Amino acid sequence: MAAQNFSSALRTPAPSRPYAKANPGYGKRSVPHQQPPRADDFMLLPERERYIAGYLDHLPDGSAMDIKSLARDLPPYGQMAVGSALRALGVAGHLRQVQCQVESPGKVRWVTRTYWSRTAHDNEWWSTFLDAENHRAGTEAQAPALAAEAVAEPAAEPTPAAPVAATPAVPAVPATPTAPAVAAVPQQRAPEPAPQHPSPAYLALAQLGRTEPRLALSAADCTTLEPLATQWFTRGVDATYLTHALTAGLPTHVDSPIGFLRRRLYDKMPPCLPTTPTPASTGTPARRVMAECTECGTPGPPQALPDGLCRTCRTPDPGHLPTAPAGPFTERDIHALVGSLRDLMKAP
Repeated sequence: MAAQNFSSALRTPAPSRPYAKANPGYGKRSVPHQQPPRADDFMLLPERERYIAGYLDHLPDGSAMDIKSLARDLPPYGQMAVGSALRALGVAGHLRQVQCQVESPGKVRWVTRTYWSRTAHDNEWWSTFLDAENHRAGTEAQAPALAAEAVAEPAAEPTPAAPVAATPAVPAVPATPTAPAVAAVPQQRAPEPAPQHPSPAYLALAQLGRTEPRLALSAADCTTLEPLATQWFTRGVDATYLTHALTAGLPTHVDSPIGFLRRRLYDKMPPCLPTTPTPASTGTPARRVMAECTECGTPGPPQALPDGLCRTCRTPDPGHLPTAPAGPFTERDIHALVGSLRDLMKAP
């Protein structure tokens, strides 16, 4: 005699085709700390949510969790029913939809993931879990940069010195008188120093006269102003920035170009900026995992979306609330109403 199934839960439909796979990075993600599967896992849920929860629990990680894909695989329910069931499962503590930042070579994109738990959890547990996921995502994003900085060229190993072979003793030879060394004649003219390559600051000052004739400088003037211009370059500016800052708003006549430029180099000295980019806020790093409202998809921190819903979706719209009648209907004089209608129908 076949055993009867007395469970009120609907059986999960047998898949007639392979599960729909989500795009890389999207889809279902199972959370840790789940209890082993049992026959009464979702007995406290309504019939529809119990049916869909059993189907979602059997899906492997990476399966599509969007409403359209689930509605195609669940014939008894349409897209509206599946969407309402997902919202109810989020309120019950079985799932959370999140947006996760994924970095790939050359681009950064946001993907939508659905974290599923067979065991229902409260809002505090989900907030802690999503914060841990955010920290892990930030660590994984910084790992390639830290690994690149940690890689250093191996130091060259010292080569062992070649052993010196012992040479046989050579009998001493009596020294023979040698002629005194001839004193070297000192050179009458020192060699000319090799020409040095001019610095970018010197070249920028030398080009000013060709860009603006009123600021023409001599070679001595360029050498005098070169230390000041070099300070501009050490603060992160280039020749174009320096030229524009020195030539903007010139007076009609410049009597002393070197004096005028010396004053401008002092007054318009750019501020010091760090050579390496710093994060916008060191205390609060940017989140890479954002919770998403199950109803409307609005992203936000987990603490701002209890039960997986934003404030707008948790609070019903006053315009859609059922309104009670203003008061009881008053009885009307039917005979008087019929009489008035007859009077109106009479010909004039």
